[in-house]
Amino acid sequence: MAKASAEDKKVLKALSGSQEPMSNKQVAESAGLESKKVSTAMSALKKAGMVESPVRCKYSITADGKKALKG
Repeated sequence: MAKASAEDKKVLKALSGSQEPMSNKQVAESAGLESKKVSTAMSALKKAGMVESPVRCKYSITADGKKALKG
């Protein structure tokens, strides 16, 4: 499992606080990041298996993402 950067952790924290899958825009607003940075982070996190996309263009945190957030 890859190490999550500070920005990645902000994205993961925003996702972990939501019961429903979130869009990049919702994550950007919640995490206080630019939407382009969220989009880049989301791609990397998805490849690392830390987020999943259960609904088109919306994301949720996985068990690996929760572990990375704690670690």
